[in-house]
Amino acid sequence: MRVGLTYNQKCEETGEDSELPSSRAEIQAEWDSWETIAAVIAALEGRHHVIPIEASGDIYHRLQDARPDIIFNMAEGAFGPCREGHVPSILEYLNIPYTASDPLTLNICLDKSRAKEILAYNGLPTARFRVVTEKGFSFNSLHYPMLVKPLYEGSSIGIRDDSLVRTRREMRDKVNWILDCYHEPALVEEFLAGREFTVAILGNGSEARTLPIVEIKFDSLPAGVNPIYSYEAKWIWDQSCNPLQIFECPAQLTSDLQSEIERLCLAAYRILRCRDWCRIDVRLDSMGRPHILELNPLPGILPKPEDNSCFPKAARAAGYSYNQLINAVLDIACRRYGIT
Repeated sequence: MRVGLTYNQKCEETGEDSELPSSRAEIQAEWDSWETIAAVIAALEGRHHVIPIEASGDIYHRLQDARPDIIFNMAEGAFGPCREGHVPSILEYLNIPYTASDPLTLNICLDKSRAKEILAYNGLPTARFRVVTEKGFSFNSLHYPMLVKPLYEGSSIGIRDDSLVRTRREMRDKVNWILDCYHEPALVEEFLAGREFTVAILGNGSEARTLPIVEIKFDSLPAGVNPIYSYEAKWIWDQSCNPLQIFECPAQLTSDLQSEIERLCLAAYRILRCRDWCRIDVRLDSMGRPHILELNPLPGILPKPEDNSCFPKAARAAGYSYNQLINAVLDIACRRYGIT
């Protein structure tokens, strides 16, 4: 089978100038290194002919000319709150099948407030929040401490150690920083003080299943920092040459708590109409009750265990090799399309 691979490669590796303005250059944290891209190509090449297609420039005509049987999509996009939906939208226009969620689901999940509104409407617990679009705002309906983050970012972009705020002054300063730096709204949500987990899901419909749950162990972070998975924790303090022992998989949970986390995540997966795979972040409140933080329908898949990439980590705990995981996602998408 002819399988296309759509991706965004980190610009510093290509030797080319980034097309991103300086205020958006940090988004490359969401893009993939050549090491990851090559690992996915190698996994797929064991069974298929692979056509790599970088999601830049004239991607429409390159996809139109290549016309693979299916696309393995890992392109995150570059601009705007709907960027993750750009490549899938082109694929739908060209009637080319692809892995993972459709543009609507990708765009809703990237807009954290829209995803939380839909989850709350359906009775799933998520932290109370407000969206701030301009300076000079005022509200008093949330309780401190609060977490302030950009509305349309992933990969801990815009979440610094000082994003956990405890006073009105700190909150306003952090919101203004996001408005100035990222030129997008800020999401302000009540901080959940309990343990944090991430849950990998594979499959569709009644076949969707959770993989072993990963816990984020904040006691592995440097002394004195806040118990959040910040940009510093994800990209600065945790390096493949000296990885933090920040994840535990499988997480040590009571059977009741594990079942409730899995139930909530599968419900969120179906309510947001995710397809094929997704990683969902969960945090407990001070009473030990799980809440959905956000959904990541284009999960990171760094190949080396020391890179601390959560979806491959959960897959290894479930008995999948990296190559088996990549091909399992492709096979799930092929079944969904009826491709044999």
